[in-house]
Amino acid sequence: MLGARGAALARGLRGMTHSWRRDSRALALVRAVGASRAGHGQAPAGPGPRRRRLSLSAAAVVDSAPRPLQPYLRLMRLDRPVGTWLLYLPCTWSIGLAAEPGCFPDWYMLSLFGTGAVLMRGAGCTINDMWDRDYDKKVIRTANRPIAAGDISIFRSFLFLGGQLTLALGVLLCLNYYSIALGAASLLLVITYPLMKRITYWPQLALGLTFNWGALLGWSAIKGSCDPSVCLPLYFSGIMWTLIYDTIYAHQDKRDDALIGLKSTALRFHENTKRWLSGFGVAMLGALSLVGVNSGQTAPYYAALAAVGAHLAHQIYTLDIDRPEDCWDKFTSNRTLGLIVLLGIVLGNLWKEKKTDEVKKSIDSRIES
Repeated sequence: MLGARGAALARGLRGMTHSWRRDSRALALVRAVGASRAGHGQAPAGPGPRRRRLSLSAAAVVDSAPRPLQPYLRLMRLDRPVGTWLLYLPCTWSIGLAAEPGCFPDWYMLSLFGTGAVLMRGAGCTINDMWDRDYDKKVIRTANRPIAAGDISIFRSFLFLGGQLTLALGVLLCLNYYSIALGAASLLLVITYPLMKRITYWPQLALGLTFNWGALLGWSAIKGSCDPSVCLPLYFSGIMWTLIYDTIYAHQDKRDDALIGLKSTALRFHENTKRWLSGFGVAMLGALSLVGVNSGQTAPYYAALAAVGAHLAHQIYTLDIDRPEDCWDKFTSNRTLGLIVLLGIVLGNLWKEKKTDEVKKSIDSRIES
């Protein structure tokens, strides 16, 4: 009897041991799966604090700023710096073209114009959002802008705008008198551009006149005045470029714009958009070629223009005007296009010295002979 009970007790203990081992293995498996998910970006369950990933993107920098400052930084579009680049790059083209043969562009002027581009783009966006606050509330993409969302009052927007313009004036006063007058003349365009979408289907043209003013100002800041043979075709090429990228940008909002009564080249061109953009691209390349001829540019510059032509062709050919995300990608790719032009200008200018040295050596050898 005791033997039977002992055997039964032993079987029971063995069963409990097997069950405990199975539970332990299951628990280990659950932990392993949890660790694997955590390693792929999914936070494991638990009360521990979450660590914020370090990021140097513009949006991450704005998000990490003190909370009271964030609406003002977003009002300046510091979280989306591509617009600042598109304003700044025509300035760099002009400064690079005005450099002496064989020399890099003036670094002080590049930094000065970079600061001015951040401030004036911020001021332009502030003015735009003040004008458009009622329209922005009706468009999904713009409804969360600080003024439309009520994060910043109109009064505070005016104060903020005054601060930006004051700082921008400080930058402008660092230039020569000709450039100060030329820069001040652009303020009317900055203020009135946002109204154009209410009265014409060509607000992108008004933006082009505004955004590419630096093509005139950069040259005058270096040389003391504008050379029409270089500055005017450079300004025209920038306007054509703006018509390309901002028409693409406008296709993101074309349905909402049509509903609330705003106008744009996207609504004007409709399905003929690619034909119009191709025409603007040809005009841009033609004007940049004329700039090269009139400024004595060299082989690297024209090689860069060939790359720009290929970039434009790919951009326009692959554009899907009915996919907002594709329109945004194509729009942002224009920063690369502008940098290619700048690289061609800088390398072409450095190449001039080599050509000059070769000509001098040829002349010296002729004299000696």
